[in-house]
Amino acid sequence: MQLNPQILKHHHITLNVGGAQEDYDFHTKVLGLKSVKKTGLYDGNTPIYHLYYGNDLGDESTLVTCFPMRQSGRKAARGSGQIKTLALSVPQSSLGFWTSHLGDQGFRVERTERFGEQLLRFAHPCGIEYELVGIKDDDRLPYSNGVIPAEFGIRGTHGITVSVRQIDHSDEFMQLGWSGKNRRQDGDFVRYEVGEGGSGTIIDFQVEPDLPQGSWLYGEGTVHHCAFKVNDLTVQKDVKFHLEGLGFTDVSDRKDRGYFDSIYVRTPGGAMFEATVSKPEGFLVDETYENLGKTLQVPPVFAARAEAMTGYLEPLKF
Repeated sequence: MQLNPQILKHHHITLNVGGAQEDYDFHTKVLGLKSVKKTGLYDGNTPIYHLYYGNDLGDESTLVTCFPMRQSGRKAARGSGQIKTLALSVPQSSLGFWTSHLGDQGFRVERTERFGEQLLRFAHPCGIEYELVGIKDDDRLPYSNGVIPAEFGIRGTHGITVSVRQIDHSDEFMQLGWSGKNRRQDGDFVRYEVGEGGSGTIIDFQVEPDLPQGSWLYGEGTVHHCAFKVNDLTVQKDVKFHLEGLGFTDVSDRKDRGYFDSIYVRTPGGAMFEATVSKPEGFLVDETYENLGKTLQVPPVFAARAEAMTGYLEPLKF
């Protein structure tokens, strides 16, 4: 019997951002990622974009996905109980390039170090914290035709930082429920890795006992969740049963998200994690490679009113 189903690595991270055009320009023109899918949020009755960015094919662990919330008028409060920071992997040799490039684009950049890694800290236009971490060896392929030279390009996710008021229950969840290993500490940060470890598998918890609770709604300015790859639907089901058997009963049923199947769990510290199985066709299920990410793919929930949805959403120029 498999007592602790294997969580392998990041699959994607999803953010509640501001304006759609602002977000699109930030990820494609500033960070040099590829638009691999333009679709909509599958939940609710009001149309909201779901924009996906990654490498050429949108490979697992290269994906940043965004819900532009400004059109809805809803803003979220950043605080404890959320994922607060997204860290992306870049070559060590590129940190000087990125410092200059981000500065030229008007971003304030701070260079710092954590767990022996050199990193650049800055913020998305909506305020969400980003980091670029210099990695010596990362064989994930960057977007090959982007605005950033390939030798400096983003390889994919590196890690996430979750803000918690105390670590004990999150530590229990990571070690017993989420395949967390290689636990170590640097100041008020506690780090875990999943799968084979390394860039693309890291979860940091920052202990901030005095930080007020953040909000969980879909609203501008916060990270919504981080998704992690599991091998197949059987393992995904095992993850659900395993977590429920430990007492973590706030686990969703399987949800079909078009390009992958998902289950969600609200972790003890408050952040939402997802166990994800990609569809065999991935993002090519509804578009050819040549047209990937170029046109809006209407989610099934809005299929009967596709024209109204496209007319409602903020126009995107690209």
